This record gives sequence, C-alpha cells and structure tokens, in this order.
Amino acid sequence: MNYWMVKSEPESYSWDDFVAKKEDVWDGVRNYQARNFLREMQLGDLVFFYHSGKEKAIVGIAEVSQEQFPDPTDEAWTAVKLKVKSPLAKSIPLTAIKAEDGLSDLPMLKQSRLSVLPVAKDEFDLLLKMST
Repeated sequence: MNYWMVKSEPESYSWDDFVAKKEDVWDGVRNYQARNFLREMQLGDLVFFYHSGKEKAIVGIAEVSQEQFPDPTDEAWTAVKLKVKSPLAKSIPLTAIKAEDGLSDLPMLKQSRLSVLPVAKDEFDLLLKMST
C-alpha cells in the first residue's frame, strides 16, 4: 500500500463537499509531477485530504477507489477516483507539521506547490498519531 496527500482550497472544494458526495473524481491536476503521482496511485491506497489556502491543515482521509483514467475535463491528463474514508479526530495544522522533526522530509514541505504528493508509511503513521 502507498500513501498520499491531495490538496484543495476549501473555498473551491472542501472536505465537506467531498463528504457530501462520498466519492468523487480527483481531476483538474495540471502539473506533470502531480500527474505522475496520480498515475502511481493504486486501488485501496490511503490519501490525506489537505485544506490549502487560509486553513492549511490535514482534515481527513480518503481511499483510492479507481486507479488512473483520462481526466474528464481534459483527456490529455490523468484523474483518479477517491472515496471518503474518515475525518480526522482533529485537524493537523501546517504549523504542527513543520514543528515535528519526524516530518522534516515530508514532500509537502519541500514541494509545497504540488497538489498531489506521496507520503511515506512512517510519516503517515506519525500524522495519524498527531490527529488523535
């Protein structure tokens, strides 16, 4: 199993919007590296849902429910389908993520502009612990 993080501005598409749909296509990604990460996602992989913009916090967990397929908004790109797994007991703000030594290599801290990023198993486990 692999672990991931997707980022969205809550003003455009929030965790609550996602929960209301229960499952949705993750499309509109227009960065080659982020697209390649979408292509690596496998059925059942777990995905942190991060609110970018003003909030800057991980708020929930999704699961890959359909592997890569052509993005319906532009078939030259890639999309996946995600389904809601669970909200976090408490969100994890970016300030807490940056303050945690065990997360210093987290890709989101090094490539903050990417909307789809990998998360190592130990980082995923540490973030889960921080959310309780």
